[in-house]
Amino acid sequence: MDMKLAGSSVLITGASKGIGRAAAEAFAREGCNLHLAARDGAALSALADTLRRDQDAETHVHAMDLSTPENMAALAEAAGDVDVLINNAGDIPAGPIEALTDEDWRRGFDLKVFGYVSLCRAVYLKMKARGVGVIINDIGNSGENWDYNYVAGSTGNAALMAFTRAVGGQSLDHGVRVVAVNPGPIATERMTKLMKRRAVDLLGDESRWRSFLADYPGGRMGKPEEVADLMVFLASPRAGFISGAIVTIDGGIASYGSIIKPRPRKDPPSAD
Repeated sequence: MDMKLAGSSVLITGASKGIGRAAAEAFAREGCNLHLAARDGAALSALADTLRRDQDAETHVHAMDLSTPENMAALAEAAGDVDVLINNAGDIPAGPIEALTDEDWRRGFDLKVFGYVSLCRAVYLKMKARGVGVIINDIGNSGENWDYNYVAGSTGNAALMAFTRAVGGQSLDHGVRVVAVNPGPIATERMTKLMKRRAVDLLGDESRWRSFLADYPGGRMGKPEEVADLMVFLASPRAGFISGAIVTIDGGIASYGSIIKPRPRKDPPSAD
């Protein structure tokens, strides 16, 4: 299916790995021009070289700390008039409230919550002036499926969900769509880190983190490429009447109601 995105300019934060990298690859396949931002300049440059070689994608690298409003403003200026913004950089720490310091909360919120808001505001104002654009916030299903053992993430993600709905509720009047995706457990380096922390909190042993997979839908995590494909659709004109919406991609976990309580298992029927 032609997503009608060829030639579009796309800015992706947190693009060096995980969902951000998968998004970069997916938009490159659609013929988009890319601006990739993350702290890891070497990883970004290697990805950019790959995309230029394999997809002939015009790719620009912005290696920087994305946790300050000054850098977010500088990134928005350097990227110019982008057609699509993918807010993806974030690393809110896992753990229950008694395990997290004020500094832990502030560090996580500076990068993800305030980082998203700062860059969204800068890019949105330029899109609004032009009368066109799409902003996609990669948030996370813990914002709708509150988790004591990820209390900072649940709180920050819920705030970003409200932010997305508030801005996206009126943005289409100015030709701009603001939407979000809420991934559940996705097979990334960051999710492995969170799962190990959860294993420490609940099982006392980080090496047992894979035991949680048995209780996920289909016995697996999602794939970064599945989230990236959803982003491509939401960014495309084929999703032109979607704004202020949040699409959950978690295999049904949020609807089930928990990411930490085991699903009830049915015993096989007896031979009697």
